[in-house]
Amino acid sequence: MKVKRDLLDRRKFLKNIGAAGLTSLLALPEVKAETPDANAPAKTAEAKLPQVPKRQLGRTGVKIPILSLGANRLDDQIMLRNCFKWGVTYWDTSHSYMGGNSELEIGRFVSKNQKQRGKLFIVSKASGAQNEKDVEERLQTSLERMNTDFIDLYFVHGLEEPEQLTTKLKQWVKQAKKRGVIRFFGFSTHKNMADNLAGAAKLDWIDAIMTTYNFRLMQDKKMQKAVQACYDSGIGLVAMKTLGLRTGISIETDEDKKITGHFIEQGFTETQAAIKAVLADERFSSACVGMRSITELTSNIAAALDKRKLSNRDSKALAEYAGATCSGYCAGCAHICNSALPDNSYVSDIMRYLMYYNSYGRRQEAKKLFAQIPQDVRKRLLRIDYSAAEAHCPQRLPIRKLMAEAVRSLA
Repeated sequence: MKVKRDLLDRRKFLKNIGAAGLTSLLALPEVKAETPDANAPAKTAEAKLPQVPKRQLGRTGVKIPILSLGANRLDDQIMLRNCFKWGVTYWDTSHSYMGGNSELEIGRFVSKNQKQRGKLFIVSKASGAQNEKDVEERLQTSLERMNTDFIDLYFVHGLEEPEQLTTKLKQWVKQAKKRGVIRFFGFSTHKNMADNLAGAAKLDWIDAIMTTYNFRLMQDKKMQKAVQACYDSGIGLVAMKTLGLRTGISIETDEDKKITGHFIEQGFTETQAAIKAVLADERFSSACVGMRSITELTSNIAAALDKRKLSNRDSKALAEYAGATCSGYCAGCAHICNSALPDNSYVSDIMRYLMYYNSYGRRQEAKKLFAQIPQDVRKRLLRIDYSAAEAHCPQRLPIRKLMAEAVRSLA
């Protein structure tokens, strides 16, 4: 009865996962094997892997996995198959990701696994849409790419201010739901997040929001108030950019070594701690994380499966680290930069591109996005006086230095 014994051993392993370290989950053989043993009973093969827990998504009545796949760099089927096996079935993509290839990969999975479509919660976004006509056109393209008649949750991509949530957009949402092409609607935001969340909390037609949220933004009182307003109004919340990675070149400081050492002692990595910190906030239904490799996937799954909670000491360590390294993290409060720099409204965008380049390893994407900034703005970057913006920046960012780095690295 080897199969039964293996399953029992695996349950014991997961129960004691903390003692061995969360990343030991990588040792599980099913992660590496794309097909089950042909000689094993079918039901046993289906029951091999534990499933990531689920939480209610606001007032939608739907439960989603607490770890979701950010498919912004999805380029093959291996990741999707392994996500599905572990119950990571919330897949977040966009009309623009990988030039459309991200949606096409999801479409290939759906085409080959049509009976499993009901188990997926597919999310996409109307990238670059300027009006309702653009939103509709992008939606139709996304439906075709992904071989599906409907998208579970459809977002306006990168909302910058609540005024973009217009009455005309509300009417489009109502009709799209009536046609059955979307189930739920909302927006993603990584700029002026607190204002956008606070504005949305007053509306009755926003079902869910995906916002930048991490152990750093947990320290922001304005952000906390806005999150609570959305939660109280029944809007589902999904966290992105959960690791709180820094904008500029990452330098290993004493604070870096201290935080890394602290969490290694607890049996998990700094990355896993950052994810667990977000998941500890039960106002958020899921943490959406971009994952390129099976190593990243299983490490993050381990954090989601581990039932231990961060201690007060752990939370304090993260808070202290956030304070000590805040000068390297852009909090996305673009309205402050924009008011101080009327001739350059792209500072927070450039900060984000630098983060992609330095911390996420998404170098080509960062360069491509930087190239989309108007040429006259790029040419002025080294001549602008950033002193007013630096004086008002809550994170004390060396904005001029970072803009110079962007010109060197991204131009």
